[in-house]
Amino acid sequence: MSEQQQPAPIVVGVNGSVRSINGLRWAARQARLTGAEVQAVVGWEVPVTIMVVPTYTEADYARDARQVLDRAVAEVQAEEPDVRITAHLIQKRAGLALTNAAEGAQLLVVGSHSYSGDELPGVHLGSVASYCVHHASCPVVVIRGHQLPATGTSG
Repeated sequence: MSEQQQPAPIVVGVNGSVRSINGLRWAARQARLTGAEVQAVVGWEVPVTIMVVPTYTEADYARDARQVLDRAVAEVQAEEPDVRITAHLIQKRAGLALTNAAEGAQLLVVGSHSYSGDELPGVHLGSVASYCVHHASCPVVVIRGHQLPATGTSG
């Protein structure tokens, strides 16, 4: 009798936005269907300006990133208690952190971003989502808008 292999994880970029929380929700629902683990990732870096005006320290940025990550995971974990969601804080530029974390993943889920808002037609892909689409080694799901898209079954 052979052991059943654990499905590859679903990696999700989290930044506290509605799109990223919806991305985490979508990933958790997809994971429930596939049996995968969800890895919620915040990529963060200290802005160059901190070196000029160090009023906000590296520890402050790390703390804020951790709080965003923990809040998002707690919110979605409460909605999907049977799905394993792990939190990963990575001190790298967001796109690089996500694509590195997604090595070997079945999916990378990111929110789209638009400075002009959702009221304009067309897809507005932000720099992190665009980086992920062009550099990830796995399929990338981009969550657009405030509506949660439907999940599907794999296979």
